Amino acid sequence: MHAPTPTAPDDAPPFVLTRRRINLIFSALIAGMLVSSLDQTIVSTAMPTIVGDLGGVSHMAWVTTAYLLASTLVMPIYGKFGDLWGRRNLFLTAIALFTVASVGAALSTDFTWFVVWRGVQGLGGGGLMILSQAIIADVVPARERGKYLGPLGAVFGLAAVAGPLVGGYLTDSASLGWQWCFWINVPVGVAALVIGWFALTLPRRRNTEPVDFAGIATLSAATTSLVFFTDFGGDRGWTDGWTLALMAAFAVSVLAFVLVEQRAAQPIIPLSLFRNPTFVVATALGAAIGLGMFSAIAFMPTFLQMASGTSAANSGLLMLPMMAGLFITAIGSGIAMTRTGRYKAFPIAGVLVIAAAMLWMTTLSGDTSLVTICAMLFVMGLGLGLVMQVVVLVAQNAVSPRDLGTATSTNNYFREVGATLGVAVFGTVFTNRLAENLTGALQDNAQQAVAAGITSPDSLVPQAVEAAGEPLRTAIVDAYAGALAPVFGYLLPAFAVALLLALFLREIPLSDVAGLVARGEAVTGDGVDRRDDDARAATPAR
Repeated sequence: MHAPTPTAPDDAPPFVLTRRRINLIFSALIAGMLVSSLDQTIVSTAMPTIVGDLGGVSHMAWVTTAYLLASTLVMPIYGKFGDLWGRRNLFLTAIALFTVASVGAALSTDFTWFVVWRGVQGLGGGGLMILSQAIIADVVPARERGKYLGPLGAVFGLAAVAGPLVGGYLTDSASLGWQWCFWINVPVGVAALVIGWFALTLPRRRNTEPVDFAGIATLSAATTSLVFFTDFGGDRGWTDGWTLALMAAFAVSVLAFVLVEQRAAQPIIPLSLFRNPTFVVATALGAAIGLGMFSAIAFMPTFLQMASGTSAANSGLLMLPMMAGLFITAIGSGIAMTRTGRYKAFPIAGVLVIAAAMLWMTTLSGDTSLVTICAMLFVMGLGLGLVMQVVVLVAQNAVSPRDLGTATSTNNYFREVGATLGVAVFGTVFTNRLAENLTGALQDNAQQAVAAGITSPDSLVPQAVEAAGEPLRTAIVDAYAGALAPVFGYLLPAFAVALLLALFLREIPLSDVAGLVARGEAVTGDGVDRRDDDARAATPAR
């Protein structure tokens, strides 16, 4: 059921959406997204060194899984709470949480605490992702929203250039170290918080309906048990007692969640969304893409550093072709959607291009040239740019304006569930094969390994591989190549499903009314006296 739409207080002045105000709001969103995207590109290049220093090579997948799981858990909460009470304070809270967690990660002295703080970063990162997309939908009509994909793509492009360079330099620096990959988030986060405080002005809302705490609890239990089930299954075996117990916990949690949501006044994920076929197909498509995409790119910097013998800085730079491809097609598809109002062709083409890149990547080996690897990543980026933002826009356009935040978070939630499952399952496959391959490589070259100071696969860092000498170095390189390359082939069925979903995606007209206007919370600035609008803008709603 749907409760009355929350509205702004009666005594609030009319909220006017002028181009100037939209640009100010968008500047705050860009600052927030820069914090999150910059962190991801910095950490990816530093990952092998971090897990080696903290003794967690065989558990490397947990670093990515912790972040993805935490961000996934809070996405529906940010989406629903934003619909109920407004998104401004939630957005500022997400930035602050992300910044504080960066300090904790920098101060970590063991692998367990590092994973915990990465999880806390996910609590903030999930909010930044959801709220940015929902706020754009609030202030920009779906028909024009494609034009704003360009600046967002520029943010990711900037992060892709700056992140690997900065992260690689800090990781390779003897005087600084990987901890500065997190310390650098602090001034960036503070700057984003200041920009958001002054630039992000949005209407306040008033809601008297009870919070769906039971829905939050049961959904969190279902998500957590599902992720741990896949992780334990890959590590301990699918018939292990703990694995079966987690599978049972997942089934019970899902049943409880459905029962709770049927009775909730303001369900955290309204079940009515799943009676909308366009929303369902777009969300399922995002989940299939997420499963394959994150699994593929999570461990590529590790492969490039270990298997190709490049430094942290160079391995980060080698990821730039993927971001360049994403940048090109994200901007191009956004402009095309604005001009034509059509979108179905983009996800179909994107899935085909990504699948082709995945198939190509199954040929990776220790002696694959860097030019070939860059070409593979560029093709993958071209495909991702055609899909990622389109499925969110389609989901937003298919629902009522009052459910914009919830629809955005639900779409992203299932994509992140797919990503978390993919990283957990295929990350476990990768790390298990890697541990087995490395153990064999070290045993076959035991004397050389001891002389090089390599006593365990868990403490292996790129510098040690480079200093190992032949034939040990080649054996380690082959171990990484032999562990990762087959994983890309295992992901191809997910893209077959994604292609089928893209073909069934219904194309409906894109709305030409912004979410705030459609809900009666704002009016457009056309024809409004500029001095009157400036006076209102001088008194920000918080």
